[in-house]
Amino acid sequence: MIASSSWLAAALLLSSGPPLAAAGLPQKGEPPLTAQTQVSGGPRPAEQTALIFDHADLSIEVRPKQHRIEGSALLSFTARSPLTRLIIDLDRNLPVSAIAIDGEALPRRAWSNPEGQLVITLPRPLAAGEKVSARINYGGTPHVALNAPWDDGMVWSTTPDGRPWIASTTEGYGCDLLWPCLDFPTGEPASVDLHITVPPRLKAPSNGRLINVETFPDGRTRWNWQARQPNTYAISLAVGPFEEITGSYTSRYGNTIPLHYWHLPGKAAEARALFAEFAPTLDFFEQVIGPYPFADEKLGVVETPHMGMEHQTINAYGNNYAKAPEGFDWLFQHEFAHEWFANQMTAANWDDYWLHEGFAQYMQPLYGRWREGEARYLIMLEPQRNRITNAAPVVRDKLLTEEEVYEPSKGGAGTDIYFKGAWTLHTLRWLIGDRAFFAATRRLVYGRPDPKPGNFSPRYASTREFEALVREESGRDLGWLFNAYLRRAALPELVQTREGNQLTFEWRAGGPFPMPIDVQIGDRIEHVAMEDGRAVVTIPAGAHVVIDPMARVLRRSEAVERFQAWQARPTAAARQ
Repeated sequence: MIASSSWLAAALLLSSGPPLAAAGLPQKGEPPLTAQTQVSGGPRPAEQTALIFDHADLSIEVRPKQHRIEGSALLSFTARSPLTRLIIDLDRNLPVSAIAIDGEALPRRAWSNPEGQLVITLPRPLAAGEKVSARINYGGTPHVALNAPWDDGMVWSTTPDGRPWIASTTEGYGCDLLWPCLDFPTGEPASVDLHITVPPRLKAPSNGRLINVETFPDGRTRWNWQARQPNTYAISLAVGPFEEITGSYTSRYGNTIPLHYWHLPGKAAEARALFAEFAPTLDFFEQVIGPYPFADEKLGVVETPHMGMEHQTINAYGNNYAKAPEGFDWLFQHEFAHEWFANQMTAANWDDYWLHEGFAQYMQPLYGRWREGEARYLIMLEPQRNRITNAAPVVRDKLLTEEEVYEPSKGGAGTDIYFKGAWTLHTLRWLIGDRAFFAATRRLVYGRPDPKPGNFSPRYASTREFEALVREESGRDLGWLFNAYLRRAALPELVQTREGNQLTFEWRAGGPFPMPIDVQIGDRIEHVAMEDGRAVVTIPAGAHVVIDPMARVLRRSEAVERFQAWQARPTAAARQ
């Protein structure tokens, strides 16, 4: 996902076409959602955690004129423990019309869904190790997003010439906005068959590999896709009169990766310029992190009427082909980073959400460095530093919902999971060096040090695991660093006092913080070890002193705090 800000919201408005308008159609924010549907992750019913999600076969017909979807989901599970009922997440705005268990139709009294969790009484008890399938027919008017992608739901829009242009986002509120699912991070199905039916002359690019496209006598088409272990919120709808650019890329690992970009008509020149970024960006990630995780499926992007989202192998792009001084499209690069940091490596608990967003955010200055060197890297890091708020801890070491992490109003760290996460990685990389940093990152992403195409699969990870990997690769216990930056809200402060030619440094961090610091004294740079959080440096008379001249260490800055307060002040117009 992308970080929220006013300028991103403005860009979102620019990227959207005029809304589809018709009497009686739901407006933004309609139909309303229950509190249950708005919860993604967090503590779950025992009946859900007792399920292994083997397969989902999803059929969804999109009806733009009515702003409706009609669906049928065949879900296959294996029980970890005995069960007498299934609990499946599904927004009650998509009412169920029929359910069959292992092919046996259930009477209407066998299920209920008052608040957004569909409870199905099984016709017979299920023993541990047994398999069960549930076919759920449903349909209705899905929730319309207020401000996608930061507020989830459907975006019913039109192209400049009036044709339907539709997209969905479900990261915050969860997959249950579209299909019956297990709405928590480890609820990923092992595989998905996805069948999307759309009106004539529209296309439906989606997750995974395209198996075929069927055409019905009335001109409707059904797009049949297969995907392996997609992130729960990665399954998405993208419908429009797209044109397609295709190509292939032979990677540094020797395999060939299909490249696809679906864009709006009339955008061919801009689309080809963006498509030209696919291969070099892919090469960067493969060199620095490791093999593209879904090379057997595709690298896919689709133009959407919202800003963007990391939908596995079909990333949403809505940046209006904006140009930037670093010479690449930050939004494409950010969402593509999530193929490694969110889709291949998924945080098992939303409390570790920064592993998605902090890494994805850090990949942009790293890519700038890969392309142009250290100056570009530092230039790109600086505005991220200025957006760190330190209002709440990034990690709280408990089971959380997505909104409890992403929304400051619910106690979450908000955009600090992006910017503070990225700067934590920046400081960590400097402290332990590139070899240890990238070795730990590679193992976090792939679960092994030697990833090659075909020898890994999507996995779950946590902050604690990353800490352990850093300890193994660096040979140093850096729990104090993770505690200071992630588990405490306030940044460490470096306090300086001077007596004569003696300059004393002392960290105030709310706990142990033996972070070394570089000090420029005149023309030389001294690396000051602070093993007990304190050090004394002798300064020659008249020497000029600069602390941390290359901005390696994340620490409190009163200048940044004053800048943020100045930015937040009411404007003259607002005060009138």
